[in-house]
Amino acid sequence: MDHYEVIENALIYIENNIQQSLSLESVANTFNMSKYYFHRLFSAMMGCSLNNYILSRRLNTSLKLIRNDNLSLTDIAYQLNFGTQSSFTRAFKRQYGIAPSSLRVKDKTISQVPIPSVVKRHIKNINGDIVTDFTLTEFETIRVSGIAFEVDLATDDYKTKIRSHSKMLLNTIDETINGPCYVIYSDCQPNSTRFKVLFGIPHDIQIDKPYYFTVDIPQLFCAKFQYLGDLLVIGDVLKTDFARFLKISKQETENSHIELIQVFDNIHNLDSAYHIYTPIKKLPIDSDF
Repeated sequence: MDHYEVIENALIYIENNIQQSLSLESVANTFNMSKYYFHRLFSAMMGCSLNNYILSRRLNTSLKLIRNDNLSLTDIAYQLNFGTQSSFTRAFKRQYGIAPSSLRVKDKTISQVPIPSVVKRHIKNINGDIVTDFTLTEFETIRVSGIAFEVDLATDDYKTKIRSHSKMLLNTIDETINGPCYVIYSDCQPNSTRFKVLFGIPHDIQIDKPYYFTVDIPQLFCAKFQYLGDLLVIGDVLKTDFARFLKISKQETENSHIELIQVFDNIHNLDSAYHIYTPIKKLPIDSDF
């Protein structure tokens, strides 16, 4: 069983036993792991501690129980191992911003969240810390031709916009063109939700339509990661992974207008695994890396 299968099974186990007295030791023992290794593995894969995850899932379960008028808040607190109603209420308010009693006396609802998916990626152990596997590498200069556009993460349709523009390029190029494709995210200003996207291929294609460009991507020193899954879905996981990488590897981000580069091996198979390149400063590298 590989590491993400362990965590996937652990999430199911937690959900099925959410009303039990779960602990790091009890969950780790279920999967025949030391609690120390399991804690590091879970934190690396899920971006939070096991205890915080269990708390969030208990609160998620409480949303359904609150709708049952036959249960008092004290009953719910007891069932979900909060100990007291006041402890349950404090945790609920921190999570959702309102008291659980508000869901009974006001016309308010909070939807339950399904068990989160475990993003598939390789990991490695560095000095006792588990982090998403990375390589420090040079991203060589390359000329990319494709379609450029701007998106705003504050809008509801930004994912649809990125996917639709990607299809525009795929529908335009010759099917005989094979090889990698690049999705380049750039110029996201501080405190802004807007950034530019270039979806292109390393071919000299000439498309006489608006928003089609040929751009030279400069050489960049980068941290390289590999993922499987929609980048627009795993964005929060990538942020957590990159923050852990910076902390553990003691690297620093580069002041570049390019935020990250997503590289697929085959432009006609965008459901395949891909690499993420994030620019970082070229500092002296520890031999462990």
